[in-house]
Amino acid sequence: MTTLTVDDVTLTYPDGGGRLTALNRVNLTVGGGEIAAITGPSGSGKSSLLATVATLIRPDSGHVRLETPDRAVDLAALSRREAASVRRSDIGIVFQQPNLIPALTAVEQLEAMSHLGQSWFTAPGVRRRTHTKARELLAAVGLAEQHGKRPAQLSGGQRQRVNIARALMNDPALLVIDEPTSALDTERGSAVIDLILDVVRAHHAATLLVTHDRTHLHQMTSVYTMTDGVLTPSRTAAAA
Repeated sequence: MTTLTVDDVTLTYPDGGGRLTALNRVNLTVGGGEIAAITGPSGSGKSSLLATVATLIRPDSGHVRLETPDRAVDLAALSRREAASVRRSDIGIVFQQPNLIPALTAVEQLEAMSHLGQSWFTAPGVRRRTHTKARELLAAVGLAEQHGKRPAQLSGGQRQRVNIARALMNDPALLVIDEPTSALDTERGSAVIDLILDVVRAHHAATLLVTHDRTHLHQMTSVYTMTDGVLTPSRTAAAA
């Protein structure tokens, strides 16, 4: 069973002659197949929490434990090289903006993710399996017919779906999702949330999702509010 545990995490930034507290002794637990939604005003620390959990920032103190059936690792204690390796193997990141590579087709976006940190001169059998998996993931997010299109040929909702499929390419144990509906209208935003719910359950990934859109919170496993770096449960899994 996969479990993410954030234990007493504190993060500060330089601020003139002092320090600004971005995360103040934050605690939360998310199991595999669950989504913890995080809400709160801009500048409250939500993005800092996502970056810390995703190993992009190392906290001042505390632990970020990711447990899978194969191993347990403290993400907060990794070196830069170790963190990069874990991001490739165990963490899927869905950014607020898809940040797709303009020259690559949808299927190539996913294939490129699979080859990160590896030689592009892989065996033909490996390339075929990678291509097949990329096509299957695109089909799973409703883009089977758009696999050969480049980002400029896709709608905003379709680009975000490629973004989600790309994050799943390496079968991550942990998904970190930042404002997935911010650039979408209500209908497309609802479709993307439904898609995230489906893929999280299917892939059993422990998931953190930052959102300003409160209309979907009732679908989440648990809900937290971030205020001035302090994370407070609004609704826990037990109360759901």
